[in-house]
Amino acid sequence: MGQAEYLSGYHRRIMINTATLPSLFTERLVLRGLMERDIDALFAIFSDPEVMRYWNAPAMVERTEAVALLKRVQVSFAQRTAFRWGIARRADDQIIGTCSLFHFEEESWRAEVGYALGQPYWGQGYIQETLRAVLDYGFATLNLHRIEAEIDPENSASVRAVERLGFVGEGLLRERWLVEGKTSDSLMMGLLRREWDSRTNQPTNLHAKDFLQNNVVITVRTFKS
Repeated sequence: MGQAEYLSGYHRRIMINTATLPSLFTERLVLRGLMERDIDALFAIFSDPEVMRYWNAPAMVERTEAVALLKRVQVSFAQRTAFRWGIARRADDQIIGTCSLFHFEEESWRAEVGYALGQPYWGQGYIQETLRAVLDYGFATLNLHRIEAEIDPENSASVRAVERLGFVGEGLLRERWLVEGKTSDSLMMGLLRREWDSRTNQPTNLHAKDFLQNNVVITVRTFKS
């Protein structure tokens, strides 16, 4: 799934005192800022019709589209309208997907999460591992009250992935997207901070394991299934 990566950044900014996107560490992954050396990996991911099947944009055709995507990612972070991490394996730093927090609404302390994973890496638990780190960052570091996910209801694997993390289905938007002449619905799902707290071993203001990156403390916590 992924909804806003191709959209312009007209939503409110979120303020964070760091010059670069902080890296988030998990057992097998590091979520880090995207760089020019990642362009080929981005193109491989987003040119795959199966990866893009449930997106609100068509699959990439030219490598220049990946170059343009990287530029939008960098601009949106500079403007603090979206945070988009590359999902890299810690073993070899290979980018296997992306994950974003975007559509920030500062007055309501709300944001949306989106993600994409290269097809060779499906079914290995990488999205669960990624989302746990990003959700924890959103609630603990950005102090968000609510995080939303917009998913094509036909993408049952993605629906199950966020449900396992506590997201609740809240409504269906019929024929919300039109991509290459085909309409698709959107299932709106939401997770509240107190619900996230209840699924972790301590409140979001307490840390189980800390990493210091770019002068920002990043938290990775134990998760209760």
